[in-house]
Amino acid sequence: MGRMQEHAGAFTNATGRDLEQGGADQPRYRRYQFGLIAPHCGRSVLEVGAGLGEFAAQFTELPGQELDRLVLTDADPGAVELLGQRFAHRPEVEARQLALGGELSLDKPVDSVIAINVLEHIEDDAGALRGLAGLVVPGGTIVLWVPGYQQLYGEFDRRVGHVRRYTPSTLADAITRAGLQVELAKPVNLLGGIAWWAAVRRGGSTSPNPRLVSIYDRFVVPVTRAVERRVRVPFGQTVLAVARVPA
Repeated sequence: MGRMQEHAGAFTNATGRDLEQGGADQPRYRRYQFGLIAPHCGRSVLEVGAGLGEFAAQFTELPGQELDRLVLTDADPGAVELLGQRFAHRPEVEARQLALGGELSLDKPVDSVIAINVLEHIEDDAGALRGLAGLVVPGGTIVLWVPGYQQLYGEFDRRVGHVRRYTPSTLADAITRAGLQVELAKPVNLLGGIAWWAAVRRGGSTSPNPRLVSIYDRFVVPVTRAVERRVRVPFGQTVLAVARVPA
């Protein structure tokens, strides 16, 4: 019981949101994330820092193939409990506590690990990636979604414990130092980066504004998806990377 409670409150500390409160509804943004992340995943997936399962709920089926196993983890025992309740009707899903920096183990390795807004909280990011690689089959993938560009670092980042924001080159460097192969590292969400700069860097915002989040999701995300299907953007709110575990 002591180990389970060791990271109580980790979800709130890392996101600025309460477990009971949930988060602002962002269905378009989540679909945008899923469209970029899912094609790099295999038939068995582990999500680190799954929170309340808002992203994971989309894993009903991967494009072109069925999902055999979905392991949802979080450092916060309260989040793990809620994940177990939310996905209790899905036998292929298991919820368990996992905290980067500690000993990581699975009874059976997975094809892919997903870490959305996790790595930026870890001082030793290469060490964390090495630990995650031990949970992945040889030739499998680790898909990373992290805050982009130190120019966007503001009070909100400090409050939720972001050690850094990344560029494609600094994220690729962490992947390489972990002994993994860089398959992809690129900025995404250019318009979100501009909005973040205006709200956090210029506006001094310290927490998400639900009304602005809703407007962003409704109007900006569809434009972002349309633009980024055609153009590789030079800058963004986020950096997306895929690391390949050596075969």
